[in-house]
Amino acid sequence: MIAEFIISLMIVTGASFALIGSWGLVRLPTLMERLHGPTKATTLGLGGMLVGSVLFFRLDQGIWSAHELLITLFLFITAPIAANMIAKVHLHRLRTGDPPDSPGPAGPPPPAPGGADWATYEAPHPRTPAATSET
Repeated sequence: MIAEFIISLMIVTGASFALIGSWGLVRLPTLMERLHGPTKATTLGLGGMLVGSVLFFRLDQGIWSAHELLITLFLFITAPIAANMIAKVHLHRLRTGDPPDSPGPAGPPPPAPGGADWATYEAPHPRTPAATSET
């Protein structure tokens, strides 16, 4: 009875995180904000569901299944790397002057407090080491 409760809790919690992450992917307005949905919440949600599956097979069926653990490990390693690469491409496109993507269904992002823009969205200011370095 306790094992079933723990397994159910893990699966429902994981599914909730995955749903919230997927909803964030659709609703957030800019690419940089959209990265948080699949890389944070959805990864955690899928990890929770896979751990629930491991617990089910071990506690209920008596079988040790390493497949889910390998999938979870692979997911936790590759999701941040993929998000980092997507963010680098986005920042490179902004730096080269490509127009940003159109806002999503939530509309454009709200203005930053005090009228300042996010530092990651700004191109390097002229005559600074970041503007003159070859990276």
